[in-house]
Amino acid sequence: MAYLFTSESVSEGHPDKVADQISDALLDNFLAFDPESKVACETLVTTGQVVLAGEVKSNTYLDVQTIARDVINKIGYTKGAYKFSGDSCGVISLIHEQSQDINQGVDRANKEEQGAGDQGMMFGYATKETENYMPLALDISHKILIELAALRREDSEIKYLRPDAKSQVTIEYSDDNIPQKIVAIVVSTQHDDFDEDEKMLSKIKKDITEILIPRVKRQLPEYVQKLFNDDIIYHINPTGKFVIGGPHGDTGLTGRKIIVDTYGGKGAHGGGAFSGKDPSKVDRSAAYAARHIAKNLVAAGVADEILVQVSYAIGVVEPTSILVNTYNSSNVNLSDGDIAKKVSEIFNMRPAAIEVRLKLRNPIYSETAAYGHMGRIPEKITKTFESPYNGKIEKEVELFTWEKLDYVDKVKEAFNL
Repeated sequence: MAYLFTSESVSEGHPDKVADQISDALLDNFLAFDPESKVACETLVTTGQVVLAGEVKSNTYLDVQTIARDVINKIGYTKGAYKFSGDSCGVISLIHEQSQDINQGVDRANKEEQGAGDQGMMFGYATKETENYMPLALDISHKILIELAALRREDSEIKYLRPDAKSQVTIEYSDDNIPQKIVAIVVSTQHDDFDEDEKMLSKIKKDITEILIPRVKRQLPEYVQKLFNDDIIYHINPTGKFVIGGPHGDTGLTGRKIIVDTYGGKGAHGGGAFSGKDPSKVDRSAAYAARHIAKNLVAAGVADEILVQVSYAIGVVEPTSILVNTYNSSNVNLSDGDIAKKVSEIFNMRPAAIEVRLKLRNPIYSETAAYGHMGRIPEKITKTFESPYNGKIEKEVELFTWEKLDYVDKVKEAFNL
């Protein structure tokens, strides 16, 4: 019997994502001026207020208030009508120094012997159902909101959009796990106030279905475009009015959208959040490394769908376990346990090795903080950082290194593919 699967996404203006973006902007600035910074920054946003908290060990000092305001303005919270704007909100910093008890378990005289920054289990997942090896429902959900933000910034066809938004896509699958059709699409978008609610809702529904969705559809490969059909159930702003939104409508916290950040409910998630954490925190770095492994294994043809789990003990160098689940989709004559053994031989999963392999001690994290950490396009860019205490610097960095298919040949060789 066919089954349905649903994933959701949230926009850069969603309050939890505002918090994530501030936390990662702080992290990037610390790493830009001191690459060895140890950072765990949490952010809370609510009506007219931003609270920064967390632990930092760094040789640099930052104007954290200005960094937070710049992020908020860049997202688009620039008007008093939003009850939250970068120029007028209060910013309170409660950031303090990292516990020496934690630091002594991580830092080593020999960098290669660096211990894990915390215990826990992390997951990486990849599937052949999309070109970027991501679950299809999540991939479409992200694209809907990326395009909605583009429309908002263009200020052309749709002039009433505000930054906060959510999307959701439901897909029907066959018994053999092949996508058959899109069943439902949900889009809730914050908007300017209208004189008449019914007129407003009618216009938003028309614009979403006749302007936004066709733009998204055109970006998708033909086999995905065929999943769109005349019977899709659209829920557009299903509660009706959505004027009050963003941090004024709902308090936002760093790390509350971890499923949106990863695989939309497919595979698994260890529970640890990413944003605001430097790469010594394996919650982040090992999750990226596990995605890197899963994607390269699927791309090499080891299996059509793969979940990788890795676990650590705080302060311990070697992972406590590595697991591979191919969901009975393996294309090699090996058990999942034997595949996991080969993975441990191909990929060095010590925390320091992950940092080097994926170039994680660089200011590359602001770009991850909205629209997913996985399935993105690796690219080299130059970023500029300014500080009243450290001056101005430019850094060339490589984004989303864990999405590179740079181990496919090594995997094929190891598995005789």
